[in-house]
Amino acid sequence: MAARIEYSEKYQDDSFEYRHVILPKDLAKGLPKSRVLTEQEWRGLGVQQSRGWMHYAIHRPEPHILLFKRPLGTDPVSGKVDPVLEQEAKKAYQQDLAEKMDPGTNVAPMAM
Repeated sequence: MAARIEYSEKYQDDSFEYRHVILPKDLAKGLPKSRVLTEQEWRGLGVQQSRGWMHYAIHRPEPHILLFKRPLGTDPVSGKVDPVLEQEAKKAYQQDLAEKMDPGTNVAPMAM
């Protein structure tokens, strides 16, 4: 069976949403080691995701794992940030974070 590209769930902070993509190691052998990939390059490898994602970092211990981000509020069709969607996403993130805070310490619990 051929190895497949794997996609993480999306996760976010107060400015960006993130995901990582795990390439089969044989597919990743020819990747540049000193720079991130352009959209044309990662799409050429077979990575499929909506518009607006940027390959932003190289995880040197595991270069077959591509790290992507895009601003909150990015329209997945156009790849452009919609200011209304951006503000809604940031507000939702802050509300979610506030709900998870321990009222006695103002610290969010660690994920297990």
